[in-house]
Amino acid sequence: MKEMDAGQSAGDLWVFGYGSLMWNPGFPFDQRANAWLRGRHRRLCVVSRHHRGNAERPGLVMGLDRGGSCRGIAYRVPAGAVQSTLAYLDEREIAHYPVYRRAFLPITLTGPTPVRRVTAVTYVVDRTDPDYAGHLSVAQQAAIVAVAQGLSGGNQDYVASTVRHLHGLGLRNRQLEAVLHALGEPA
Repeated sequence: MKEMDAGQSAGDLWVFGYGSLMWNPGFPFDQRANAWLRGRHRRLCVVSRHHRGNAERPGLVMGLDRGGSCRGIAYRVPAGAVQSTLAYLDEREIAHYPVYRRAFLPITLTGPTPVRRVTAVTYVVDRTDPDYAGHLSVAQQAAIVAVAQGLSGGNQDYVASTVRHLHGLGLRNRQLEAVLHALGEPA
């Protein structure tokens, strides 16, 4: 059972997005805020054979890996939509990517709401899973991303969109920018 935080209504849920959830949440929410998670960082480290790759040419998608911090977007889901949202997120994340583990972690909402800490659901990577790919160099990542295509589109488009949305928040991710640069795309 998660503990309720100040500024959180009974029964509602915060969801922390750090990859495609930043621009394509796919669930109802009644508030959106910039957010910061400590102890995990965004990394292109999850093998994708569904959304951004396939069995013949797997792609790479974002995961929350150990260490550092991550800025992203938090969404507050009203109580009446919590169960359907969790079911949707588990289907989107865990059903196709067993490397992810659902976690309830403390985040800091940084704007436009008043700065405060809440607990949010998010999905972190399990480094022991065979689909964890955090050991790849920038050149290896770029080679995979360049050719991968999945049900949700091209892997290169996914990386570029993530970087664009980060820049829209005034943020940088030098690792992702290096992958785009290796692909000949401006970061």
